[in-house]
Amino acid sequence: MNILFIIPARGGSKRLPNKNIRALGGIPLFVHSVNYAKSFSSEEDIFVSTDHYEIKRIAIDAGVNVIDRPKDISGDLASTISVVKHALGTVEKAYDTVVILQPTNPLRPKHLLTEALEIYKEGSFDSLMTVTHSKYKLGKIINQKFKPFNYSLGQRSQDIEPLYYENGLLYIIKVTEVLKGTILGKNNYPMILKHPFSRIDIDTLEDFELAEFFYKKYDDE
Repeated sequence: MNILFIIPARGGSKRLPNKNIRALGGIPLFVHSVNYAKSFSSEEDIFVSTDHYEIKRIAIDAGVNVIDRPKDISGDLASTISVVKHALGTVEKAYDTVVILQPTNPLRPKHLLTEALEIYKEGSFDSLMTVTHSKYKLGKIINQKFKPFNYSLGQRSQDIEPLYYENGLLYIIKVTEVLKGTILGKNNYPMILKHPFSRIDIDTLEDFELAEFFYKKYDDE
């Protein structure tokens, strides 16, 4: 497989300003994803897509490529697929597979990508995403009343039908699917991940502080 690694790291962040360059363990947040990609690929196939001067400077210092992201796909409402399609239209080399590493999910088990790529290749899937089992009893509030969604009141937790959430740690997609305008193909594989890192998705200061705790606790994994 010819794999293009994309780290989408824009500059804007309302709830945690300068989030993507905030230091986690002394390393700018998005660089954790850059370093993860480096452990599997040569630097020439790793691209940081950004609209931010400082992120661009740090990425270049880290030895990877930078894609200057235009304004129209740099705001809060910009979709991941628009960023990936723009990247594919910018790079000169031909790729058949894209791996997306979101900077807001900086912690990943070391062997996650190796295992995921094996599953993706052997199963001839269009895409792969990582998911994690949710342990929560979920419900809706309708007319100021709580309505259980995935369980019945009084039901034991172990008897609840399992639900899963998209943890964001890893996405693998065929280039042909991206060009169709989809981030996940119809033949998509949901790879279940039980590692504590699946709980880390940084959007607020509290999320960042939890990441710092896990980074220190599991730094050898």
